[in-house]
Amino acid sequence: MDFSLAIPTFVITLREGVEAALVVGIVLACLNKANRSELNKWVYSGIAAGIVGSALIGVFLSLSLSTVQYAAPALQGVIKPFLGVTFGSVAVVMLSWMLIWMTQQARSLKRNVEGSLQDALADSEGASVSIFSLVCVAVLREGFETVLFLFSNLQQSAEGLLGAAAGLAGAFAIGMALFKFGVKINLKMFFQTMGVLLLLIVAGLVVSVFKNLDAAFSAISILEQPNIDLCISSQSCILGPLLWDTSATMPDKLFPGILFKTLLGYRDHIYLLQLIVYIAFLVGVGGRYFRSLNVISQQDSPVANPKPQP
Repeated sequence: MDFSLAIPTFVITLREGVEAALVVGIVLACLNKANRSELNKWVYSGIAAGIVGSALIGVFLSLSLSTVQYAAPALQGVIKPFLGVTFGSVAVVMLSWMLIWMTQQARSLKRNVEGSLQDALADSEGASVSIFSLVCVAVLREGFETVLFLFSNLQQSAEGLLGAAAGLAGAFAIGMALFKFGVKINLKMFFQTMGVLLLLIVAGLVVSVFKNLDAAFSAISILEQPNIDLCISSQSCILGPLLWDTSATMPDKLFPGILFKTLLGYRDHIYLLQLIVYIAFLVGVGGRYFRSLNVISQQDSPVANPKPQP
């Protein structure tokens, strides 16, 4: 078993899981402070429902994928890469949006959750349903992003599932350490580190999306349709010329190449368009992410928030 394949899902599940754990921990702490511990069962029910909902989404996508792939055996070469493009594109958009959104909302997360909870507690009759919904949506949102990533390459390997399980266990452990045992963890540094790793992993996913898109166009071009030719390059279909081939020295299916592929988006074959979109993603999304971090650092600095003079 190659554990390098488990790293991406571990990083994503750990980061998304800790986000959900923060929401759950804040809700439990607020209920305890308000002497409404009898509502804790609705928090745990929301957690269970969110996890089950994520699993059901995974089962639904798996069954749908199998149905689509076997419905038209003659079009397997076209359907599979196009599904890879679809799942991969949605995963790139959602993970990128969540990375930037969570960074921007980090400072107000506790205040927003507490505000929603106070509104829920003000409605004595609907408090249980509101609390259940708040927690369930938080867990389901993070779980859905992880499921999308697992399906983005259409290879739900045992390693990927193992990484997801390990990430979930790690998130649970961090949540327990924070809210049960009072352990001090530098969450700012944790999310920044996980954010950089996630940024690189998603950049590699962008490269895979265009590889699948090229494979789909190539498959269409070799169908028994003489008037269809979507390829514009001799070395690839739409990716342009081959820039490097390191398959003989460091193949991306063997260590250490597979580790660099997992964490940095490395490929032993890179074409011009893949390199362009890789750099464009890091400059565009990465630049937005680091600008968000810089804004938060300035807001938290003593210069940005001077103490009032006596």
